[in-house]
Order: sequence, then structure tokens, then C-alpha cells
Amino acid sequence: MNAPRAILLVKCPDRPGIVAAISSFLFRHGANITDFDQHTSEDEAAVYFTRLEFQTDRLDLPLDDLEKAFALDVARPFAMDWRLTLSSRRKRVAVLVSRQDHALLELLWTWQRGDLRADVIAVISNHEDLGPAIAPFAVPFVHVPNDAAVRREAEARMLGLLEGKADLVVLARYMQIVSADFVARFPNAIINIHHSFLPAFAGADPYRQAYHRGVKIVGATAHYVTAELDAGPIIEQDVGRVTHRDTVEDLKHLGRDLERRVLARAVRWHCDDRVIVHGNKTVVFS
Repeated sequence: MNAPRAILLVKCPDRPGIVAAISSFLFRHGANITDFDQHTSEDEAAVYFTRLEFQTDRLDLPLDDLEKAFALDVARPFAMDWRLTLSSRRKRVAVLVSRQDHALLELLWTWQRGDLRADVIAVISNHEDLGPAIAPFAVPFVHVPNDAAVRREAEARMLGLLEGKADLVVLARYMQIVSADFVARFPNAIINIHHSFLPAFAGADPYRQAYHRGVKIVGATAHYVTAELDAGPIIEQDVGRVTHRDTVEDLKHLGRDLERRVLARAVRWHCDDRVIVHGNKTVVFS
């Protein structure tokens, strides 16, 4: 019972027999399913999604061999897009940040408390400001200056620090554009957080713009990063209500609170293998 759990994520065209094929396969090889969730899209070409966990202590095959057998016996006949991971394999997370600390510190607190199944391997910033705040967490802090004039050199240096070492890159209010080439190195493995006023209040000082329009809600969106700016698959969102009594600073305070909580949830769900990307949408088994 001390053996790690295995997590299976599956996406495939919907058809009868999928659940029976998966469960029968696992039963034959000694697995005990402990958690199971599923969803079928309502599109014309229905797609089936599932996430399940099973115990590995009584498997009759090493996990690598079980993967090969699953690929041949189940995944191939049902045209599955799938992955199998162990709960003991913690994802390696790197965080990119600029000067605002709220989203970063929430992640570090969540990780330090043991609520994030991951290892934070580095914090990279285009400014030196947050070095002292990060020091108590004993996480390497790397200053990589970055702006439009030096973007290619900066990203080359960051890729040298990240490729082969980080499974997930988190943009915790990193106030720089990341290039399409950088994004391509981490497909569905870069998560960004921003306010949810887009596209209505783009540009500088969106909270002040929203205040002058008399908005009644403030929100935050966490999504995977794609080559198209702020248009990747959304993982998590949340909102908070505001009234005519709230000032611009009140809106900003609420926005920061939403951003840090939404980002932490999105990162935790990714690290727990609870997210399946389908086109420009996600299925999140939260």
C-alpha cells in the first residue's frame, strides 16, 4: 500500500467499450482503481476524456512494461491520446517573475506547505527586486535582464537554464512577452496569469479603466501560453464583486488576491495531472 499511485489520462473518439477496455486491462494486471472521472464532449464528433488513479503495489508488470502493453492492447485500438505517470514523479517547476510578488509568493507558500506535488527548481526574474523575498525559500534566484532590445539573448540564456531541467514554466506576473520559439519549447507547459478585463481594457492601468467604466466584477484567468498572446487554453478563472464604494486601489487589491489564488490552483491541477488540453480548451478533473 506504500507504492505510489499511477495516474492515467486519456483522450480519444467516443465509442462503446472504452471504459470496459481500460478497467479490464488494469484488472488483468493487478491494478486497483481508486479514483475515476470521465467526460464526453457534446460536439458532433464526440470525444471521450478520462482520468483515473490506481494502486501499483500488486501489478504483475513493471510500469514501463505496463505502458507498452496498454499502448498495444487498449490505446491503439481506440486511437487514444494518453499518458501514464506516477504520483511520486514530482514535476520540476520554474517561475518567471518581474517585480510583483503576490502570485510568486503564493506558489512558494503552497509548495513549502507541501500542497504542491512539484519541486520549484528556480525563480528567474528580469529585475533583481525580489531576490531578498525569495531567499528564505532556498530556491535559486537568477536575474536575467529582458526587454525588446535583448529578448533573443535573454531567452537563449533562460532556455539554457530550463530545457531538460523544468517540466513546467510559470509566468507569475512576468511582464515580458515570450517569443513563439520559446513557447514552442514547452508545449502546454507554460502557465500564465492575468486579470480578466481583456480584451475590453487592454493596455496600461486596466484597473483604472475598469473603475471609470463602473465594473461590477474583477477577475483573473490562468491559461496555457500559446504563440497568440493571452489566447491559450484556459485552466482556471475566478471573480470577485465590487461596488461603487470601491476605489481603484480596492480593485487592484482584489485583483491581486484573485490572481494569486487562481494561479496556484491552475499550477496544482497541472502538477497533479488533472488537465487535458483539447484544441483551445481544457478538461480539468478538479
